Amino acid sequence: MVTSRSARPATLALATALAALAVTAVPFPAGAAPSAAPPAVTPRAETAALHDDAAGGNADADDPAIWRNTADPGRSLVIATAKQGGLRVYDLDAREVQSLPAPAAPGPGHAPGRFNNVDLISGMRLSTGRADLAVTSDRGNDRLRFYRVDRDRTGGPLTDVTDPAAPPVFSASQQQIDEQRTAYGLATWTDRTTGRSYALVSRRERTTLALLELTSGPGGTVGYRKVRTLDLPAAFRLPDGKSWSPCAEPGELPQIEGMVVDPDNGTLYAGQEDVGIWRLRADLTGAPKLVDRVREYGVPATYDETTEECVAGADPGYGGKRLTADVEGLTLVNEPGGDGYLLASSQGDNTFVAYDREISDANEYEGGFRVTAASAALDGSEECDGAAALAAPLGAGYPKGLLVVQDGHDTPADGERPSTGFKFVDLGDVLDAVDD
Repeated sequence: MVTSRSARPATLALATALAALAVTAVPFPAGAAPSAAPPAVTPRAETAALHDDAAGGNADADDPAIWRNTADPGRSLVIATAKQGGLRVYDLDAREVQSLPAPAAPGPGHAPGRFNNVDLISGMRLSTGRADLAVTSDRGNDRLRFYRVDRDRTGGPLTDVTDPAAPPVFSASQQQIDEQRTAYGLATWTDRTTGRSYALVSRRERTTLALLELTSGPGGTVGYRKVRTLDLPAAFRLPDGKSWSPCAEPGELPQIEGMVVDPDNGTLYAGQEDVGIWRLRADLTGAPKLVDRVREYGVPATYDETTEECVAGADPGYGGKRLTADVEGLTLVNEPGGDGYLLASSQGDNTFVAYDREISDANEYEGGFRVTAASAALDGSEECDGAAALAAPLGAGYPKGLLVVQDGHDTPADGERPSTGFKFVDLGDVLDAVDD
């Protein structure tokens, strides 16, 4: 279903289209079958481990974004979320240059701030002039937060410029916020026709996407207003006529987290974690199309409350061949003339999948790769949550660009402490692996 302040007929038509999608199998691009063992690339650097415990400030690496310093590309930055640990900013050697805390809980018994995903806006017009912004989804408070990027500012490159009046994205009360069906995945987008900037936000444990227009407030602050929402399907009709929904805890729907917008054509790619990758218009109009499925698509499963796990039945064979749930960090490699790739983290088998960026080629499968250990001290990436690619020179270290991926199991580390971090990979190595 779509809610909008625009015309009702368009809303009804889209709702009808989505209802059909919810119960009908859709075709998928052919492309080549993936190899049994995708090629490996190794990282050039890694951030210091983050620890999701009291001693580590409950910091848990999740999602990165790459800010390019156009005046001096070698002094560009990686901005990354650490969930309850807030934001981290790194230089291209993966050294921390700034740490910003997430907001404290608004009161006793309430959820504290928890930064989930981050993305960037370039040159947004504020009341104090144009500025580059880092935008993050604060799952704990169901809000977006905004940080102005000033590379050489004393005290660190990021300054919080969030409008204090910014409202919750999905919740109607603090009680609903505390239930944590709140702002989750995030992608930003600037409409090249109008110059207006937006954030697309998903809702935790729901299939809802929200389109928020970013607004300039007094004193250089930034806020937002909701334009419309859209619900992706939660149930699917299989070729055998049966209806299938991904297994989850009671009351949970198949959520979306990883998202990215192609700036050249305003196309949103959204990863529904236990379903696959959707392609749709970034303004949330028109009918979404499922461009690839996870291998587990269509597999019946039952939630076991004792073990709190899903018990799978026989695989009917309707799943995809490239993605193993969860589908996580989506990012684009933008090359001239519309060329390039959509990259997706296949979290369940620790691989990354590359699709053709061009819609005219039906986003066909192009290849895959793994990020593996460079040495005993520099490990690869496992259970990757988030990824960011930038296909532009970033100084001598990354002449063809950079891929940053989250590592869900940073090693070597103290086995008693949950350890995560980010790996920096030469994008040239990735392109060579995909093109082979």
